[in-house]
Amino acid sequence: MAAAVLLVTPLMAAGCGGGDKPRARPTPVMPSTTPPQPVPLTPDVASKAFQTYITDEDVARAAADERLALTWTSDGQSLLTAAEFRKAAFDGDPVRRFSYGKPTLYVPKLKADAYPQWFVASVDRSVPGEKKSKETALMGFILRGPSDDWHLTLATLLAPKAELPKIQLDPDGYAEALSADDSKVLIRPRDVGGIQATMAAEGAASVAAKVMKTGPLTSGYYQQTKRAKKKAKDQDLTLTVVYTATPYPYFGLRTKSGGGLILYSLFRNNALVGPGTAGAKPEIPKEAEHLLDGTVEGDEIDTTATFQFAAYDPPRAKNGKPQPKAELVADDGAISKAATPPIKKP
Repeated sequence: MAAAVLLVTPLMAAGCGGGDKPRARPTPVMPSTTPPQPVPLTPDVASKAFQTYITDEDVARAAADERLALTWTSDGQSLLTAAEFRKAAFDGDPVRRFSYGKPTLYVPKLKADAYPQWFVASVDRSVPGEKKSKETALMGFILRGPSDDWHLTLATLLAPKAELPKIQLDPDGYAEALSADDSKVLIRPRDVGGIQATMAAEGAASVAAKVMKTGPLTSGYYQQTKRAKKKAKDQDLTLTVVYTATPYPYFGLRTKSGGGLILYSLFRNNALVGPGTAGAKPEIPKEAEHLLDGTVEGDEIDTTATFQFAAYDPPRAKNGKPQPKAELVADDGAISKAATPPIKKP
């Protein structure tokens, strides 16, 4: 007992600090952060965002820096940008750089605190050193929140003989954004991609042909698929082709005619399958070589192409007048994914 008392007494003395009262520890103060305030979208804001993008894009392409280039893109444009950089590396070529003209910006009047914010640019674009490379690019930019940066989410190229529909602007220079269910146009903006995919699957005989023109990018895809399937069959292969909508943003702008210019994207999923016999494997398509390692593990090659389009969606005809059909005016895209899955075990 005496030993226990001798041990406890010094500890108690140390804990009491020689009789002084214990001092309260200071409460840590966390620095306060003010969330960024929404900035109203104006033509000037859009112009600065566009100029920033083309400057940053050129830096990334000049340095062949894929990761940096992907910093300024999103959605389908990210897939296509990554595929382009990998193809250049595979071929041993420099990544394309672009020279831009003066853009025409179509800026919808949106609420300052409504996100995403977006605008569309129409601009002449060419590849320095390449003759006859000048094309008109339609570029969709998006800002998903006040703390985010502007990203290029979609870029497509006006067809050589196509004319860009004239966009309706108000006295202040703002465009009118179409809602997903706009009833003044022939096809609801959210359904334009689905109509095109239907025509690609069914051809000119499709019911969808009643509202969209036939052509290389609609019923023409159906004919391409028929030829590709026949070629595969002749090689004892099976080809499956499916066009689907994407989860990516689409944009709609009112035209002076009362119709709409709709920018959107589609996927094309291909599955090329061998006969299943020993040693029989499909060859890797040339356009997908840069996305694979040169070997086919099983007897199947799957590819996904990302396509980006612009379509003119006419206004609904009135008073029994003839109804014009929707028409594709711009397209671009490439195979963006490829895989060679192993043979499924029974």
